[in-house]
Amino acid sequence: MPSPCWCLRSRKPPRGVSTPARGQRRAEPERRIRFGSGLPCEWALKPLPSAMALSWARRLIRRPACLKGVALSTAPEEDCRQGAGRHETPRKRWMKEKKPRQGYSLPGLECSWEERLSRVATPLWRLAYEEQLKVKAESQKKVLQTLASRLREHGTDKLEITQRPDGLCCPLHPVVPSPIVNGYRNKSTFSVNRGPDGNPKTVGNYVGTGRAKNIVCVRANRLQNVPEKHKQVAQCYEEFLQQSPLDPCLLFHEGGHWRELTVRTNSSGHTMAIITFHPQDLNQEELCTQKTLLKEFFTCGPGAVCALTSLYFQESTMTRSSHQQSPYQLLYGEPYIFEEVLGLKFRISPDAFFQINTAGAEVLYQTVGKLSQADKNTILLDVCCGTGAIGLSLAHQASKVVGVEVVEQAVEDARWNAAINGISNCEFHSGKAEVVLPQFLMSREDDQPLVVVVNPSRAGLHYRVVRAIRNCEATRTLIYVSCKPDGEAMRNFLEFCCPPDSRKKLVGEPFVPLLAVPVDMFPHTMHCELVMVFTR
Repeated sequence: MPSPCWCLRSRKPPRGVSTPARGQRRAEPERRIRFGSGLPCEWALKPLPSAMALSWARRLIRRPACLKGVALSTAPEEDCRQGAGRHETPRKRWMKEKKPRQGYSLPGLECSWEERLSRVATPLWRLAYEEQLKVKAESQKKVLQTLASRLREHGTDKLEITQRPDGLCCPLHPVVPSPIVNGYRNKSTFSVNRGPDGNPKTVGNYVGTGRAKNIVCVRANRLQNVPEKHKQVAQCYEEFLQQSPLDPCLLFHEGGHWRELTVRTNSSGHTMAIITFHPQDLNQEELCTQKTLLKEFFTCGPGAVCALTSLYFQESTMTRSSHQQSPYQLLYGEPYIFEEVLGLKFRISPDAFFQINTAGAEVLYQTVGKLSQADKNTILLDVCCGTGAIGLSLAHQASKVVGVEVVEQAVEDARWNAAINGISNCEFHSGKAEVVLPQFLMSREDDQPLVVVVNPSRAGLHYRVVRAIRNCEATRTLIYVSCKPDGEAMRNFLEFCCPPDSRKKLVGEPFVPLLAVPVDMFPHTMHCELVMVFTR
């Protein structure tokens, strides 16, 4: 039978290759590759031919939005597509299946659950790394094309945007590769829920969606981006749960106690584990008993093999809680772990933000430093600064660094980091950026030029932050770092660059996109950090 690789690129066979008879095609459906399909199971664990792999990965980008959040069927042996008409278009088949049901099955149901998790969490892992970078470059190109199109719709008169022949809003540099491709994550979060075998104390990551009510918790043993140490701690935590008489907390209103596990590591091999626990109606004596059992398991029991540096326990009745809302309780070891980046020492608390790819962070900060062109005549504003990594790494270039961060513990870490590294031209402010930043900019008495670096979460910047930066005449250069530029960051880009609008109080001169540099911080996934430079 001819090689099925041509099916990825065309529905017609290449010249000289005969088409199988209809009966034969029906007899061997697993050999066909259709739009929205994955690869046959026999190829799942093998490297793909370069052209074939790249074509398959590009289909992930072009896949319609209705399929991007696709969930697994809870019945592994069933393929929910089998009932669809074979001669119907994929769109028609999808419309037939749109009604609520158990869930849309992911490709290759004959493969293991761990394989399916890899497809969801790290969809590019089968591709050679050079091919992954090509896929990401194409994705970032579409972001810049979209931004240019949206700015033209908003009536921009900037010739740098309207007259570019490539349709981009600014020049796009090649993707800067990550120094480490496998096991690069320094932080991993594992959930507790029912596994493929129905065990409610399975520790892993989710496949499926809550909307389809087919969530399955799958062990992360095969994820390429998760280091072995994180997998080891997760496995030991699951072993502890099996011994515990308390149930896991799958849904708050259904009771149960044990919740997610977060593991943080540094390049020296030090490991911090944070376990979240729902107290329900347990009294303090019962809570102390559980904390003691947990500590004994990881210090002198089977979990001692993890050699934890720090073990934290957080009692929380909310989905996500800060240290101020639900304090992290140190059960064992050191209160912090430390990391070194570009020759600087950083202290990391349980809930402090730190780039998940340490080696990639060095490349990212060097890139931001070169693009910022900060000098001794400028003040550097580091908005959403976390533990101060970007600001501190650029402090030697600027006359002064001012950081703003909402997480109070991270600000304390940033101040400690400045002191331990002997950096005296930095100050860090705790609070919401939409409150702190406008006050700071309004209270300035000098007209010293500002270089603003923002690195927000996927939710983007608050509107008042955008307005304060744009309406401040001293801000001449803006660097926006985003891991999801096609999301809420796109809204921010438009607000910074659109023509003045008094109704929205965007009266300052609009910024112009100058340059875009993608930095790959997340190998095997579709994401990378896009560093956008805006000037005016």
